[in-house]
Amino acid sequence: MRSKNTSIEDGFILVGFSDWPQLELTLFAFISFFYSLTLFGNTSIIALSRLDPRLHTPMYFFLCHLSFLDLCYTSSTVPQLLINLSGLDRTISYGGCVAQLLISLALGSTEAVLLVVMAFDRYAAVCRPLHYTTIMHPHFCQALAIASWVGGLMNSLIQTGLMMAMPLCGNQLNHFFCEMPVLLKLACEDTRGTEAKMFVARVIIIAVPAALILVSYAHIAKAVLKLKSMAGGRKALGTCGSHLLVVCLFYGSAIYTYLQPTGSYSESEGKFVALFYTIITPMLNPLIYTLRNKDVKGALLKVLGRSRD
Repeated sequence: MRSKNTSIEDGFILVGFSDWPQLELTLFAFISFFYSLTLFGNTSIIALSRLDPRLHTPMYFFLCHLSFLDLCYTSSTVPQLLINLSGLDRTISYGGCVAQLLISLALGSTEAVLLVVMAFDRYAAVCRPLHYTTIMHPHFCQALAIASWVGGLMNSLIQTGLMMAMPLCGNQLNHFFCEMPVLLKLACEDTRGTEAKMFVARVIIIAVPAALILVSYAHIAKAVLKLKSMAGGRKALGTCGSHLLVVCLFYGSAIYTYLQPTGSYSESEGKFVALFYTIITPMLNPLIYTLRNKDVKGALLKVLGRSRD
């Protein structure tokens, strides 16, 4: 029988992918490669947005924040995962687990709010083009960015506080980092009331922003359909397509992980889904925003031209 609050005294053992030892070396190689791409891609987006005056616009201001979030989020979990896969250490202290939970939730929640802000920016650009510069004033953009960070941190503090107030039994986490649904599996008393509060918080930070984004894109689609110029319609859709793809990747994995009942959460499936949103999505975001973006490609060529000179 698992002893109550063993995790508080001894920390946690992260099972990771030890159930599939034949995969660990392959996963270590792939994750190291993707992590390097994530660091390079997101750092490049931030650097280019700073260096090229043509990218000093609200869209790239928010994109810089998204890239910084992705850098921090993946760095809060991947180094621990690489250590786990190498077999050097599969443990994490109680304090380290709380810190990891707090940071990952704060960064994920901030991204959920920031994606709404970016959707509003695209709405203003497409539906209110004549008033865009007035609406998206630099001071207003800064306020929106700060609100995203504050909102994400507040949500994380609430959920982490509720989670760590629960009595826990056992110290084995069937995951590669301290993830909320897996920690909930260790609750050893009737915590339905607390879980209900946490579920409401998750709905507010995931479902509500997703609904607001859908409303924004409904207005954008309506505005595009009214355009007589096909070229204008393609340009409008081009500015929104990248963001919409990022939204689908982020909210798809978030809804699967956080908006299903704890009892139906599969820990094995959850680990592979977590690989997607902790490693693949942060790596893909810079590619999604640059492959079809002439401004970013132009800024990159300009910087490379300077370095050659």
